[in-house]
Amino acid sequence: MPRKNKTTETNTDVTVFIHAFVTHEQKKQDSFKLIELMQQWSGYEPKMWGPSIIGFGSYHYKYASGHEGNAPLIGFSPRKSEFSLYVIAEQCNYNQLLQGLGKFKMGKSCIYFKKLDDLNLNILEQICKITIQCLLEKHKVADK
Repeated sequence: MPRKNKTTETNTDVTVFIHAFVTHEQKKQDSFKLIELMQQWSGYEPKMWGPSIIGFGSYHYKYASGHEGNAPLIGFSPRKSEFSLYVIAEQCNYNQLLQGLGKFKMGKSCIYFKKLDDLNLNILEQICKITIQCLLEKHKVADK
């Protein structure tokens, strides 16, 4: 039996989520700024994915194991301790860009940072656009 994806698109209102989930005022402001920027960079409206990820656009993936599903092209989550940016695709090379991104920690497939002022937004824009391009070259846009 195929496993069910935990992170799927929901009908939760993004603005309602930010006001309910984010308690720190600066993080709230950074969240709304990220929504504005990612919407502009991607050309997609923000949508909630799972309980706490704000995603933009979507693509369909299928692994060799047969597991498949949809995921946002780019996104973020304003977690309690820090932001998680979902803007990295394994098939893309970001080494040069990451050197100029600013103050962050790297996870397996995401970037963690405390506040938007810690990042170079021009570099972040380039990373987001490269990711979208890489993902759309390899995968098809998910059906709506």
